[in-house]
Amino acid sequence: MNNSVLIELNNTVLGYKDGHQPIISGVNMQIMTREWTCILGRSGCGKTTLLRFLAGLLKDNLIWQGNLITHLNGELSQHVAYMAQQDLLLPWLNVLDNVCLSFKFASQKLSEPERQKAVLLIEQVGLTKHIEKFPDQLSGGMRQRVALARTLMQDKPLVLMDEPFSALDTVTRHQLQNLSATLLRNNTVVLITHDPQEALRLADKIYLMQGSPSKTHSFPVPDTKAPRKLCEEIAQLQQKLIEQLEQEHVGD
Repeated sequence: MNNSVLIELNNTVLGYKDGHQPIISGVNMQIMTREWTCILGRSGCGKTTLLRFLAGLLKDNLIWQGNLITHLNGELSQHVAYMAQQDLLLPWLNVLDNVCLSFKFASQKLSEPERQKAVLLIEQVGLTKHIEKFPDQLSGGMRQRVALARTLMQDKPLVLMDEPFSALDTVTRHQLQNLSATLLRNNTVVLITHDPQEALRLADKIYLMQGSPSKTHSFPVPDTKAPRKLCEEIAQLQQKLIEQLEQEHVGD
């Protein structure tokens, strides 16, 4: 069964109210259901602004033009889970309570089935033995596993990820990529990354944000199923992707 379009951005222009010019101009993008869309670009090109716009986090500070078409019922922000670069765990809560954080913020009482769901998610991310530990007792990779479980606990169809693995060592990053691809296989994911290899391992679609103000350009991905193993095709595409990204740094 072919996946359908969940979100369309057509000729979208984004800028802050106190800015002199738009950050993003001419974004054209299709985000498909149950696919990973990866966005790459230099620092400051507006990747995080775009993600926060989709999450509905910048309504009071942003000026935008263009067309945002969603195939969801109600406000887009109601269907979004956001996973940031920092794990944002609360230090006074243990692993279980951090995973259930959205219920605490909503002042909802956690039912027993929901508690069991949280326990199962913690098991799926490999932290059952650490369920009573606090964030300062966990490694960076373990903390991001908690953040992933918390994201899944929200049970939203659209997951926005802002470089969640960038601070991890290579092996842990690889493991978290594989785990995320497995656990988020039924979600629609938009991932911001600075790592071409990560994008090529995980993406169904890749967009580059380039220029000033930034515009989007699509980039080809392999036909194989993600998460992909490294191979000659990925190495060649990675080199082409790096060369395109390097064009933004000429003269720096």
